[in-house]
Amino acid sequence: MDAGSFSSCISSEKARPASRHPLREGGSRPYMPSLLSSSKDFSSRQSGGDRFIPDRSAMDFDMAYYLLTERRKEKENAAAASPSKGTYRRLLAKNLLNNRTRILAFKSKPQAPAEGILQETHSNAASHPSKSAKPQRHIPQSAERILDAPDLVDDYYLNLLDWGSSNVLSIALGNTVHLWDASDGSTSELFTVDEDVGPVTSVSWAPDGRHIAAGLNSSDIQLWDSSSGNLLRTLRGVHGSRVGSLAWNNNILTTGGMDGKIVNNDVRVRSHIVQTYRGHQREVCGLKWSGSGQQLASGGNDNLLHIWDLSMASSNSSPGQNQWLYKLEDHMATVKALAWCPFQSNLLASGGGSGDRCIKFWNTRTGVRLNSVDTGSQVCSLLWNKNERELLSSHGSTQNQLTLWKYPSMVKIAELTGHTSRVLFMVQSPNGRTVASLAGDETLRFWNVFGTPEAPKPAAKTASTGPFSSFSHIR
Repeated sequence: MDAGSFSSCISSEKARPASRHPLREGGSRPYMPSLLSSSKDFSSRQSGGDRFIPDRSAMDFDMAYYLLTERRKEKENAAAASPSKGTYRRLLAKNLLNNRTRILAFKSKPQAPAEGILQETHSNAASHPSKSAKPQRHIPQSAERILDAPDLVDDYYLNLLDWGSSNVLSIALGNTVHLWDASDGSTSELFTVDEDVGPVTSVSWAPDGRHIAAGLNSSDIQLWDSSSGNLLRTLRGVHGSRVGSLAWNNNILTTGGMDGKIVNNDVRVRSHIVQTYRGHQREVCGLKWSGSGQQLASGGNDNLLHIWDLSMASSNSSPGQNQWLYKLEDHMATVKALAWCPFQSNLLASGGGSGDRCIKFWNTRTGVRLNSVDTGSQVCSLLWNKNERELLSSHGSTQNQLTLWKYPSMVKIAELTGHTSRVLFMVQSPNGRTVASLAGDETLRFWNVFGTPEAPKPAAKTASTGPFSSFSHIR
């Protein structure tokens, strides 16, 4: 069981300065190291080797012997030498010896290849670039922006942060839900609940990016319109205790509570409870629907991971009526972090708490575990990169870091530090570029970790786009 329950957090709550406002810039802008590293000028260095090796095949030993002994003989015969002999000797050296004076000959440089062959090779390399020539993405090591998040409930089992499709981020701080518009940086307060029903224990945006669901400590679930700021309805009697996890599947709001139940609620009808999943014995703290909406992954404080199929749910609330598709018991601690792979529909990543510290990968069609990686610290949340085969994880002590992994090798690409307490929650912007992390140090940090997605290639133009364009003729 992972530390960080709500009761312990309330008892240790400390008074904060009144001047500290939520979602305001926290302190000065973080230090951004320069991308231009200092470089030394190596142009002054001379090219070439540090020594020469003579080529004996190019040596003329007869000429060398002549040049070595010529001066000695000249000195011996200097007195008897006549001008005519000296003139004869100079003419002989000029015409026969070709004025060669070097004793040792060195090997010349290799000949340059023919110009045509060089140009052809260069053009072929340019026309067929290697796939490995893709430039490596720069990952900033510091947060782009830091906002204050006072009154945050430091509880591992809750889900207090979400980023909607309309590019608005919602965060629950105590009894209040705040909104931060990423397009212009504006903030607003959506609602505040009474003390007897609070605090807010979970938030989740509907797919339309306008409506938001909030789970409360009193077991109620509220639906709000973020545009008008109005409360639309309150769902009661769904759970017997606090609602710590929420997940949308079109018009179905799935809720997970401390009572171990998972309930599908159709928010369009009066009798909203349509299906119930039973399988967890303790609090449900992780809920994620697959991209197809056919499978649901749930993690709980009982160290269990369940895979549910939408067709196997039942409206009958009798115990034992509906069964999970797979019951996975490999984790040794609470399973909260869940993430469905965007490029492989049946691949699920799950992360365990402080007693487990592992990220595990599952084939949800067969229930087989594909891999398990020990991260060395509590796994709080997981996010897949929408544009690359990468996985981002957030962790607890001792480093309280965000770690970017290359999939499937699970080699560490980068580690982002800055939080001074465990990074409880992570959410991704709609365009997949930015990640927001919320930690127990009451700061909300934004990271440009996944980079800017590549622009899609334009589709090839077709000759006709009519309804019968695929038929060449009618017979």
